[in-house]
Amino acid sequence: MRQALECARQAGAWGDVPIGAVVLDASGAVLATAANERELTGDPTSHAEVLALRRAAATLTQRHGERGWDLAGCTLVVTLEPCAMCAGALVNARVDRLVYGAHDPKAGAVASVFDIVRDPRLNHRVEVVSGVLAHEASDLLQAFFRGQR
Repeated sequence: MRQALECARQAGAWGDVPIGAVVLDASGAVLATAANERELTGDPTSHAEVLALRRAAATLTQRHGERGWDLAGCTLVVTLEPCAMCAGALVNARVDRLVYGAHDPKAGAVASVFDIVRDPRLNHRVEVVSGVLAHEASDLLQAFFRGQR
């Protein structure tokens, strides 16, 4: 989570909402890191989670060839509870575990508003660990938005 928080700080430095993500393989080795890049790139899908999943898939494709998109055995660590888009990406990528920091009471799609990653109607469910360094992640977001006012 500390590495994800460092990524989040980078996003804040270039004017994006400070959210950071890290993808770990089954052994705990880092496959990819990312920070929000919506403002940086002008791409509404450039959330830290989606970028980290894309980069992890590319790393696995380079290592093993086929099926790099299948992130079974991987863990995504992110500073804020994922939104609906990112939660859907976790399910579609078959990520085994999600670890997140702060809850998102307005748009969280893992516990706060929806629970997409554990919906029994979907073909895959993700194990969830929440609240890891939540205070630090929340403080980072609040400081960013105070600065925006």
